Amino acid sequence: MKTHFESRYAHSPTEVKHMVTADLRKNFLISELFEADHIYLTLTHFDRYIAGGAMPVRETVHLSNPDYLKASYFLERRELGIINVGGKGTVTADGQGYELDFKEALYIGRGTKEVAFSSSDPANPAKFYINSAPAHHAYPTRKVSKAEAEVVELGTPETANHRVINKLLVNSVLPTCQLQMGMTELKSGSVWNTMPAHTHDRRMEVYFYFEVPQGQSVCHFMGEPLETRHIWIQNEQAVISPDWSIHSGAGTSNYTFIWGMAGENLDYGDMDHCAINELK
Repeated sequence: MKTHFESRYAHSPTEVKHMVTADLRKNFLISELFEADHIYLTLTHFDRYIAGGAMPVRETVHLSNPDYLKASYFLERRELGIINVGGKGTVTADGQGYELDFKEALYIGRGTKEVAFSSSDPANPAKFYINSAPAHHAYPTRKVSKAEAEVVELGTPETANHRVINKLLVNSVLPTCQLQMGMTELKSGSVWNTMPAHTHDRRMEVYFYFEVPQGQSVCHFMGEPLETRHIWIQNEQAVISPDWSIHSGAGTSNYTFIWGMAGENLDYGDMDHCAINELK
């Protein structure tokens, strides 16, 4: 087992205005998340959020404790959210196993000392997408299935943004400190996510795109509403979105994405909308 850990600094709108394509991708795109019997972790200084992936195949992989965190163990001062985007697998938290099927979620509270990941079938391994944020309180560990999610249907086929939002690890479903996670599934024929776009100054966000068909891509839009930039995303890649930035995308096919966010409030509706015809 091997852990890949990376830390990235935060950037202001002024800096981002002057970034070329390679700079945007280096600072905001998380291109590697899943490799057999590896864990990938990327920490961004935007709210000290961590996004990563664990893919156990031949062995059980353990959540390590990078020296950078200056903690006795990974979740000493953190909480953890997990959504399985692969085959069936098990997450073990301090000796208690939680079996996660495709698109099922698990919240693990602060103070959990040992977290391990395993797959039920090496031929169809689990892919555990991981998000973590600093935590001030220990809330109970809990599994959340899609059936337990708060579901919202938005958009229309006519505007190519017909989608289903599954709120999985949110405060209307279970208590968390600041971590919120959910999954948006676009209907066939729809390609736009988070459109109309918005910003939220009290929360940053990370988008993870998956179920992007072979040979297709998603163009993720970021930046200030009047100074937008874009990053082309491939299947099973993620992108960091600062609190001051829009976070929207359009694919060459429909797809699914997981949104994770953290900040100083838990109000899902706390956002400043941007008029579509005013974006630049």
